[in-house]
Amino acid sequence: MATIVLQVEDESLVAKVKQACKMLMGVTSVKVQKTSQRVDDITKTADYKAAMDDVKHGRVTEYDSVEDLFEKLGVAL
Repeated sequence: MATIVLQVEDESLVAKVKQACKMLMGVTSVKVQKTSQRVDDITKTADYKAAMDDVKHGRVTEYDSVEDLFEKLGVAL
């Protein structure tokens, strides 16, 4: 048995595509699997929220320059 994966961008067309696929000779089943929505707004991501929590609770270190950071870490340039 072979599997064909279709990606349909417009969700309003999913039902019609599913119905059309069912009419094809030899198709035994048609399943729809919704994918998770992409997050375009970075402020809604878990990583962003964790970073803002770090800032809020003072778990952030600032350096004047990259050279200053390397000096504090003991890394020679």
